[in-house]
Amino acid sequence: MGMLFERRLREGIADGSITLAFRRWKRAQVTTGGHYRMGGGPMAEVLSVEVTSADDVTEEQARAAGYADRAALLADLDARGSDPIHRVELRLLDGPDPRDALAATADLTPGDVAALTRRLDRMGPWAVPALELIARRPGVRAGDLAPEVGQETIRFKANVRRLKALGLTISLDTGYRLSPRGEAYLTARLA
Repeated sequence: MGMLFERRLREGIADGSITLAFRRWKRAQVTTGGHYRMGGGPMAEVLSVEVTSADDVTEEQARAAGYADRAALLADLDARGSDPIHRVELRLLDGPDPRDALAATADLTPGDVAALTRRLDRMGPWAVPALELIARRPGVRAGDLAPEVGQETIRFKANVRRLKALGLTISLDTGYRLSPRGEAYLTARLA
């Protein structure tokens, strides 16, 4: 799923005034070490994510999350339901997203193509058809693409993130497209 960064959070992470976020999730939607784009702009890195309780939230943590005080943070969390509270430590990621540099690499050796084929085969029978579908239908919502490969939208999005981690796809405001690396891979595969 990832993490949605509201404007307040994006601006605070960018200027260094916000280093924590609190979310109510059934299970963590981010991973330690993960990089998440903030509204199409820079990336945030998750330094840690852990389940906590309202009793353990301190005034200092509330301020680090951009709230005036602990009471304001807890009121916001209370309005978001009763799922477990996750404390996420964040920082602005310096430099470009490493996946972007990988995605821009279109010069694939036969060894690169073979290695990608092995990785995609291990991912499952959905991987290459999903790439081919994104190539045919760039910019189409995940909810419209998912049924075409027999997946629910949430599963499809997670799987496309796995393809993105290999540098094969690029996320758009709506939908996806193949990266230069993804295009080169499909071309080489069909050759």
